[in-house]
Amino acid sequence: MTSKKATGFTLIELMVVLAIIGILAAIAYPSYNNYVKQARRADCEGALMELAGAMERDFSRNNAYRDILALGIFPNQCPTGGGDPKYGLSYAALTPTTYTLQAQPVAGTSQADDKCGTLSLTNTLDKDQSSATTAECWK
Repeated sequence: MTSKKATGFTLIELMVVLAIIGILAAIAYPSYNNYVKQARRADCEGALMELAGAMERDFSRNNAYRDILALGIFPNQCPTGGGDPKYGLSYAALTPTTYTLQAQPVAGTSQADDKCGTLSLTNTLDKDQSSATTAECWK
């Protein structure tokens, strides 16, 4: 009688592999989430700069800053190309000679707990955020 040698994985070997995968996933997922938030923030920073450029072009035509978001000249959300909004664009202050633009994270999205919070940009291109530092938030 010949005996066949059993091949395959034991349950313990399988459990060790699953534990290693679980540990790696627990380490990698938060880091991945931070990179996604950072990329979305950078996209919105670009949109704020584009909005500032649109405000300046409109100022050169009308000799005053106007609410171009309400006029529909520029989208009022980030990403500006469509999709689920992660930031809402608005004005913190708007006068005929000055403006302060804001990008506020949309509540209920993963961006809502971003470390930088609300981003701000003025007509003199002063950059600010509601938390963290400018060096961390504006790249």
